[in-house]
Amino acid sequence: MADTVDQKKAEKKAEKTAEEKAERKTERNGEEKGAKRREKRGPRRARRRPKAPVWWPLPACALLGLAAGGAYGVLKAPEYAATSYVVAVPDDTTEPATALGFAQAYARIATSSSTLAYAQPRAGISAQTLRTQVRAETSPESPMIAITGTSKSPSEAADIANAVADALSLSSNQAAKNTGVQLLLFNQAVAPNAPASPSAPISGGVGMCAGGLLGGLWLLARPARRKPEEAAAEAEAEVEVDEGREPVVEEYASLPAQGEHTETKEKESVR
Repeated sequence: MADTVDQKKAEKKAEKTAEEKAERKTERNGEEKGAKRREKRGPRRARRRPKAPVWWPLPACALLGLAAGGAYGVLKAPEYAATSYVVAVPDDTTEPATALGFAQAYARIATSSSTLAYAQPRAGISAQTLRTQVRAETSPESPMIAITGTSKSPSEAADIANAVADALSLSSNQAAKNTGVQLLLFNQAVAPNAPASPSAPISGGVGMCAGGLLGGLWLLARPARRKPEEAAAEAEAEVEVDEGREPVVEEYASLPAQGEHTETKEKESVR
C-alpha cells in the first residue's frame, strides 16, 4: 500500500516537472521569436528611404502641363487670321433699325452653302474646306459684319475673308430692291504680319495652369493618408500583441506504460 502511494506521488511529481519544462520551453521560444522580429524590424527601419511630400502631385502635374503646352506650341504650325468688314446700309425709305436686323440675318448666312459657292472660285479652295476656315461675327449695336478667314498662310487668310465678303455683298444686293438694305464693303482684309495662334511660351503657361489645376483636384479627391507616427504606433502595437500571445500547446492525456499497467493490476488483485 505504501509502495502504491509513493509511486503515485512520484508520477505526479514527474508530470509536474514535465509541465514546468514545457512552460519554460514555450517562454523561451516566445522570447526568441520576439528577439528575431525586433532584429528584422531594426534593419528595415534603418534602410527606409525618406518619403516624398504629400503635395508632390501638384508640381509634378504643373511641370507635365508646362512641357506638354510648350511642345504643342513648338510643333503646331502657326495659324494666321485676316478680317474683312461689311456694313448694312438702308435706303431712303428704310429705317436704320431695319438695317441692324438685316445685318444680323446676313451674318448667319455668311457661312451658308450658297454664299460659299460664290466665294469658292476666288478663294481657290473647296467649299467644304472653306467652311472650316471662315467665320462671321456681328454686334447687336452696329449694322457691321466682321468676316474672318484663317489659314496657315497670311495671304490665303486674306483671300478667304475678301472672297466671302464679296460673295455676301453680291448675293444680298440682288435682293436690295425688296429688302431696302444693301451691303457695302467697308474694309478689305490684308495679309497679317503675326500669327493668331498662341506662341510656345503662352501655350506652356496655359498647360502649366491646367496641369496645376488637375494636380490640385487630385490632391482634394484622394483619400487622406495616415501620419507616419500613427502607422508606426499601430505596427508596434501589433508586434507587442503577437509577442504576448501564448502559443497553443496541445495536451494529451498521459497513459501509463505497459509494465506499470500490469503491475497496478497485480497489486489490485493482491489487495
